Amino acid sequence: TPQGQQVMLALSDRAQITEGQMLTSMLAQFMLSQMDGSNSVDDVASKAAALARTQNVPAEAIPHINASNVKVLVSQLDGAGLLMGPVFEDKLAQLRADYDKSPVLPPSSTAALADGLVVQELGENATDEKKAELGPDRLRAFLSKAMDEVMAKVEDPSFDVLPPAVIAPQMDYFRAAAGYAHVYGRMRVADRPDRVIILGANNFGFGTGIVGCDKGFSTPLGTVQRDEAFAKALEGALGDAATAQLYQDRYDHEREQSIELQIPWLQVVFGDEAGNAPKVFAALVHDPSLNNGESYDGKGLAFLPFVEALKKAIAQVDGRTLVICSANCSHVGASFGDRVPLVGDAPETQQFREKILQNDKEMLGLVEQAKAQELVASMAWQKNPTRWKSVGPIAATLLATDAKKVRLLNYMVIGDDKGYAGIGCLSAVVSKEA
Repeated sequence: TPQGQQVMLALSDRAQITEGQMLTSMLAQFMLSQMDGSNSVDDVASKAAALARTQNVPAEAIPHINASNVKVLVSQLDGAGLLMGPVFEDKLAQLRADYDKSPVLPPSSTAALADGLVVQELGENATDEKKAELGPDRLRAFLSKAMDEVMAKVEDPSFDVLPPAVIAPQMDYFRAAAGYAHVYGRMRVADRPDRVIILGANNFGFGTGIVGCDKGFSTPLGTVQRDEAFAKALEGALGDAATAQLYQDRYDHEREQSIELQIPWLQVVFGDEAGNAPKVFAALVHDPSLNNGESYDGKGLAFLPFVEALKKAIAQVDGRTLVICSANCSHVGASFGDRVPLVGDAPETQQFREKILQNDKEMLGLVEQAKAQELVASMAWQKNPTRWKSVGPIAATLLATDAKKVRLLNYMVIGDDKGYAGIGCLSAVVSKEA
């Protein structure tokens, strides 16, 4: 600004129904924290001002937290589609209508990654035409290089046989390529599966239970079709009522990357000469450590009925089935609500880091022993202190495949140099033999 730099708060829709960002004053954070549906405009203003006083906000700024500015903020949010209301509902209705028009989901995060690789190479010369032309080759080369580099450093660069399941990271490739490579690099010489079932976490959607996908997926590398035969077997095992629950929030897959991020690796590793990869079936799995495995509101598909039907369907269909669990572990740091910084040498910070690593070590120990029920019970008892986002997909993978042992291939915590966020990434292979 003419007066100098000003720190602003950028707001966006976590579900990505509304695209873009809205910029507002940093004071809005105190107002937003009171907008839980129980406070009037005056209540929001008075409670927000009281909270701001406890957070070392300059005294001259407090008067700006008032009812008039709360109304301004509400109006801005509504106009941007960031409040439940007509604007947002129109955007949501359009997204759902577009979703139902196509038999496959269009590329989202994987297209952005391919574009990023072209921009990295060409800079300002990376036009839309160049991105479309070069993106697929650059993405394929990036994945192949990651696998080559990681496998050159390990003692066992291949699995003897196709495993029943693997656990791979759920994070962008630029930061987590090595984690993916530990899993997919070892499958380049394994038997090709006839189908792949991908289980991920529902990070931003509306579903309160299991959310199945009724479509295939497309990436810059092509299209992977849905396995209709497996879907019918699963639906038969579930029954009509549970099947309706499975797909009622199918739209959540439109903006969820936990499934899509696995697809290009499958295409590179298992694609045939014509570029055709095995068919897939995907589902998002809620956290069974909450509400005893039932859906969060009692209206969605519960955890155990889905797992039992999944296990039955896998046994029923012909051919080789590979289950891929798309997972992350701890989510810690200021970005997730922690007050203690992740970076630094202060005793409090060191203790915080040690606590995080100890918790992950204990939980990973249960995963390695394939103790899915104990993992869920422990998370429920502890109230998931470091915010594992993938308890559901991990537990469902272990139970549906009759896992007896899990071999940890790689574990890393990925963060930023400021210490705002740290996310644990897990790479592992599942075995039916103890």
